[in-house]
Amino acid sequence: MSRNYNFKEIEEKYLKEWEENKLFKSTEDKNKEKFYVLEMFPYPSGKIHMGHVRNYAIGDVINRYLKMKGKNTLHPMGWDAFGMPAENAAIKSKIHPAKWTYENIDYMKKQLKRLGFSYDWDREIATCSPDYYKWNQWIFLKMFEKGIAYRKSALVNWCPHDLTVLANEQVIEGRCWRCDTPVVQKEIPSWYLRITDYAEVLLDDLKELEGKWPDAVITMQKNWIGKSIGATIKFPIENSTAVLEVFTTRPDTIFGVTFMVLAPEHPLVLELAKGTDYEDEVNEFVNKYTTMSTRERNIIEEKEGVFTGRYAVHPITGEKIPIWTANYILWGYGTGAIMAVPAHDERDHEFAKKYAVPIKPVIKPVEGDWDYEKEAFTEEGILINSNGFDGLKSSEAKEKITQYLEEKGIGEKTINFRLRDWNISRQRYWGTPIPIIYCDECGIVPVPEEDLPVVLPENVEFTGMGNPLEKVEEFVNTKCPKCGKPAKRETDTMDTFIDSSWYFLRYCDPKNDKKPFEKEKVDYWMPVDLYIGGIEHAVLHLLYSRFFTKFLHEEGLVDVKEPFTKLLTQGMVLKKWIKIEKLLELYNLDENAKLSDLAKALGIDTKLEDKTVKQFLEENHLTLNDNAKLLFEKLKFPMNILTKLEEEYGKSDKMSKSKHNTVDPDEMIQKYGADTVRLYTLFAAPPQNNFDWIESGVEGANRFLKRVWNYVNDISEDIKDVTYAHEDFKNLNKEDKDLRRKLHQTIKKVNDDITREYQFNTAIASIMEFFNSLTSYKGENKKILKESVENLILLLSPFTPFIADELWRIIGNTGYTIQQKFPEADPSALIEEEKEIPVQINGKMRGKITVPADASEEEVLNTALENENIKKWIEGKEIIKTIFVKGKILNIIVKG
Repeated sequence: MSRNYNFKEIEEKYLKEWEENKLFKSTEDKNKEKFYVLEMFPYPSGKIHMGHVRNYAIGDVINRYLKMKGKNTLHPMGWDAFGMPAENAAIKSKIHPAKWTYENIDYMKKQLKRLGFSYDWDREIATCSPDYYKWNQWIFLKMFEKGIAYRKSALVNWCPHDLTVLANEQVIEGRCWRCDTPVVQKEIPSWYLRITDYAEVLLDDLKELEGKWPDAVITMQKNWIGKSIGATIKFPIENSTAVLEVFTTRPDTIFGVTFMVLAPEHPLVLELAKGTDYEDEVNEFVNKYTTMSTRERNIIEEKEGVFTGRYAVHPITGEKIPIWTANYILWGYGTGAIMAVPAHDERDHEFAKKYAVPIKPVIKPVEGDWDYEKEAFTEEGILINSNGFDGLKSSEAKEKITQYLEEKGIGEKTINFRLRDWNISRQRYWGTPIPIIYCDECGIVPVPEEDLPVVLPENVEFTGMGNPLEKVEEFVNTKCPKCGKPAKRETDTMDTFIDSSWYFLRYCDPKNDKKPFEKEKVDYWMPVDLYIGGIEHAVLHLLYSRFFTKFLHEEGLVDVKEPFTKLLTQGMVLKKWIKIEKLLELYNLDENAKLSDLAKALGIDTKLEDKTVKQFLEENHLTLNDNAKLLFEKLKFPMNILTKLEEEYGKSDKMSKSKHNTVDPDEMIQKYGADTVRLYTLFAAPPQNNFDWIESGVEGANRFLKRVWNYVNDISEDIKDVTYAHEDFKNLNKEDKDLRRKLHQTIKKVNDDITREYQFNTAIASIMEFFNSLTSYKGENKKILKESVENLILLLSPFTPFIADELWRIIGNTGYTIQQKFPEADPSALIEEEKEIPVQINGKMRGKITVPADASEEEVLNTALENENIKKWIEGKEIIKTIFVKGKILNIIVKG
């Protein structure tokens, strides 16, 4: 009789042993092939969520599998620990950001360990530690030396009440997210990194990642970098020495320009309108749109604009062109000004129709008619109304007209990028201090390397108003490193994306206090062979990491040019939920129904207050749009009833606290164990796909592990002392051969599935299928049983390591499964002497026959014709032809 599957006892036992034995420690070994597997590190927000569990489980399976395959693996973990949530906690709860952060790290680290993830915790980093951010500052100084880091004024979202810069996401309907004050656009000095110097190489090197990174990510990066080939054209302003410069990818349309448009933030807008009849209207318009965030501007659908009262002069024809300002042009994209050609641009056409601006066609379709008053024509065509360029194809005209502009000195061929330099300045406390000093005598002075790190002061007051660092005099006031006179420190901190732009390099040498990393160590481990994370990081984090790597390569600090060889973007874990309104609809009820009516409909026998649903919702501050889970909790209804309804009728959604459809990993581990949680998240879907968290699926995974536990325990005494060798498996009977063949087919499939795009779900399914065959085996060959059980445990080990290690010991082995060689299929066991062949009559399945594996079509047909089940479908009919796929299928075509 087997003992019960006490997952808690087993998991606690092996967590302790693994840690004591440093089972996952990594060291460089030039005699072994390395593999660096890395999941994107988390922000220590307090608790891990199911998305984390899935992400890290994927990486853990790969690390364990490759260790068992003999690879020297690196699998580290750390914390992306700077950021606004910690500072917000300080403002709200009066707890220091460092205390809040490190307490969260401690709790989340315990959660990750509890799940059995095979991290080398000796390499742990936290980006908020001075030991780490010292090297952020060091890299910044290297960039400053090379002119990559520079300072200039930037237009930012500014809250005049809190005296702070806001990210676009923190501006809601033009107001500060915290105090509801109208936000203004303000120019303040900021530090930038010249990522645009790397635009071409960042774009070109994407070719090396094709087939290794998801196509969607490569496309997003290409679009973000946004290379455009066109022309910069100068439009003089009438009665002014000023010139409007515009960039266009369509110089072939220059003769169709009927108006110019400037972004509301363009410095010329207010100047142009000054003294005109339109000055007040322009001022009002500019004020309206400069208080909006870029994000809000991007989602505006209706185009609006005002005439400035001034005109540009067409550089070729000399025509007067009205200058407008409009909301669909953004400052910071291109030059913040465009030449508008409504006949050949959809946005310009929509604007021109609204404000009755003339539309002039200058390109016609190669074939057919087109009404330029109704829609813009944006395809390849033939030039018309274009002076000496009529009759040219538009693609040819782009080159000819650009050449003409260059000859006349009024334009030039230009390669433009959508990518903008990276503003890294943040007026926050909880980030890396920028290592710069301002001296009245010497100007901008970098902090000497020997004085790094510039450490964040601890005696800071968090009010939510302004930059806390500005108020810490002992931090701000310092001496100039050059002249020794009084000077001021920079009080901006770095964008937290800096922290994650090189952390993968620090893992290679995390304890080094002399340099960010030893080149020899980095060159051994890098690049990251497999990087795992969400597609939401497709652009910024991945682009910045590529930029940093290229800069460090130029500096001779790393050999690699690209940081991540292969990228796996895992899908989301979703959870179905039901609105209260939907719950009522399912039982033909509405909010005026009595609570007792709802209970009765749900089959719940309980006493309730004599109230309507509406009354109850109002008293408990709930609405019909809220999750029915909240109603069930308030009424103390059994949750298993709601769970079944959710699975059948619920709406799939990303887990979120606001929707109350989260699943707490701690609760699941407490209820089912870490192995079950791991197994379910890996079995539910391929890693790249989203999947719905369904508790009945978790229960199914748990039942499977219990079956394996019981079976192995029951058989363990019979096989514990059994040994076997390859020669033991000659001259087997049919039942023994069949089981051994199934085992090695499974071994081959699991290896294939893991190495082929990490298809863990199908690998696990094949293990389950083999287990069914094993439990159905009626033979008595203990050597085959021992081989089967040992290999079953090793196949399960990367997915469910706790139960695997315990079962490994139960059947008489020592050590840990991760120290064993991962099973390899025995080719001789895969050979099939006989095959079961499906037989169809006129395409319909009518039976199966067993034939020698290498049987010819004639042999298979003769066997089929002797089969009683198939005979009856053929008697009295004429066989016209047969369709035969060797070893697969026979289809007999008959008539009559």
